[in-house]
Amino acid sequence: MPFSTTVLSLTTGSTETVTDLTRHCEDFLARTAQGADGLLNLFVPHATAGLAILETGAGSDHDLLTALHHLLPADDRWQHRHGSPGHGRDHVLPALVPPHATVPVLGGRLELGTWQSICLVDTNRDNPQREVRLSFLG
Repeated sequence: MPFSTTVLSLTTGSTETVTDLTRHCEDFLARTAQGADGLLNLFVPHATAGLAILETGAGSDHDLLTALHHLLPADDRWQHRHGSPGHGRDHVLPALVPPHATVPVLGGRLELGTWQSICLVDTNRDNPQREVRLSFLG
């Protein structure tokens, strides 16, 4: 079984963001899967970011950030206090939006639903540099 891995380096900026990674995943699979069936695993090795599969472009990405604001307010309630005000919430994020995702690959293509995209969710405004590890096991 072939196993291939690559690292995506991203700059997410200084605002909270939902970044669509689907095109990066498709490009990686075009190079590595070669029409095979298997699994694509994604992992974000950061304590303040996660991965989500959701619809983008129709407001769901904004709705997710709004929901996270309600669940995890950026205020001084957090015991973890270094960084910008409310930064402790960023360290709780991966418990709700996990740092990993696994997606089936059929015939070398992502097996996502019609409106599904693979997204990086980053609420940390202190460090805009992110790495996402993509691994294909076929």
